[in-house]
Amino acid sequence: MEALHASGIDYAIFFYNPNIHPKKEYLLRKEENIRFAEQHGIEFIDADYDTDNWFARAKGMEFEPERGIRCTMCFDMRFERTALYAKENGYTLISSSLGISRWKDMNQINDCGHRAAAPYEGIEYWDYNWRKKGGSKRMIEISKRERFYQQEYCGCVYSLRDSTSTARRRAAT
Repeated sequence: MEALHASGIDYAIFFYNPNIHPKKEYLLRKEENIRFAEQHGIEFIDADYDTDNWFARAKGMEFEPERGIRCTMCFDMRFERTALYAKENGYTLISSSLGISRWKDMNQINDCGHRAAAPYEGIEYWDYNWRKKGGSKRMIEISKRERFYQQEYCGCVYSLRDSTSTARRRAAT
């Protein structure tokens, strides 16, 4: 949010995360975003928790690795919805903070963002490098200061399954 503000971009938080599972986790992450938005006077846009659509799109990709085609599908789905909302509501720029995570592939995220914005005249995807100039370190500092919940997995049921089985393997060694 600091990078957007420093760049002179007036922004809103668009929360569309049908991938997050279980619903308890989804609600926890959503409430964290709402709390932050309210605390800082940022508009919060609550999109649909469209899990049926997400699971239908993920069918056949249940065992794909993190950063694979399932993640591309997930980013595409979420960016497509974001770009459509932006076009319908007078926004000219979309972006995502997903790239701050060292667990994500920034090129994969940015490709999805550009692809989603392309069909809409007047909509641009801002592919800011969130990691540069100590961005990841700053994110951790802000998270601690704001007492943000720190999730242990990407969000989808498959990353939860994989992170749980990895943790079990580590515990057994």
